This record gives sequence, structure tokens and C-alpha cells, in this order.
Amino acid sequence: MLRDDINNALKTAMKAQDARKVSTLRMVNSTIKNADIEARTSGKALGDDELNAVLAKMIKQRQESVELYDKGGRADLAGAEREEIAIIASFMPKQLSDDEIKVAIAEAVKETGAASIKDMGRVMAALKARYTGKMDFAKAGGLVKGQLGG
Repeated sequence: MLRDDINNALKTAMKAQDARKVSTLRMVNSTIKNADIEARTSGKALGDDELNAVLAKMIKQRQESVELYDKGGRADLAGAEREEIAIIASFMPKQLSDDEIKVAIAEAVKETGAASIKDMGRVMAALKARYTGKMDFAKAGGLVKGQLGG
């Protein structure tokens, strides 16, 4: 379903001659095909959850680039990366707010019975099972560590 949405958006962008969107969506399709090939070697097929994880990774890479471009005084390149982030993010499910992340962490800690920082892996695994593509796990990791006293 997500693949169809991306391909339909690509066709629409091509008709509208939106060069930035066309190049970004072609890059997304290429990344998805690479992920498909990688998954095929391990005998798996990629569903929407896995595709959302691929898109989240692409967004994270671009956010890191934006930071570097901003530090280097390259506003033009940072702007282009921000445009790509917006295009890719439009295909992602709605991200959880900070408050929603805190509630989800509290639930996961309660469910797993986590009591110390040693249990962080179990809490993160529970969060990833439920919120892949909907949560920034780097941010969640810091919050989990804080809640478990790390």
C-alpha cells in the first residue's frame, strides 16, 4: 500500500514537473528496492512497518546532514535536505508527540517490569514492536534511560 502511494505521488510529481519531488521519490524507490533485495537474501518480504523504518532512517540521515550544513554555513544545501525530509515524512504515519512518547514509555516499563537500566533493552524492544515508524527511538532511548535511573 505504501509503495503504491509513493509510486502514485511520483507519477503526479512527474506530470506537475516538480523536479525536487521527482528526484526525492525516485531516491525513495531506489532505497526501498535495495532494502527489498537485502530482505530477500534473508527470506523476508518487507511490509509497511519495515518500509516505514526505511523511511525513518532516510529522514534521520537528512536531519544529520541539515545539522552539518547549518554548521558549515550552507543554507542552500540545508534547505534542499529539509525539502526532502518534508517529502519523505509525508508518507510516514503521524509521529508521537513528546507527551505521547512519555506515556508509551511508562506503559512499556510497567509491562516489562523494568526496574533498572539493565532492563532498558526489554523496554526498547517493547517500544519498537509497537511504535516502529511512529516514534523517534533515539529520543525515546534517552527518556527510557532517565526513567530507569541511568
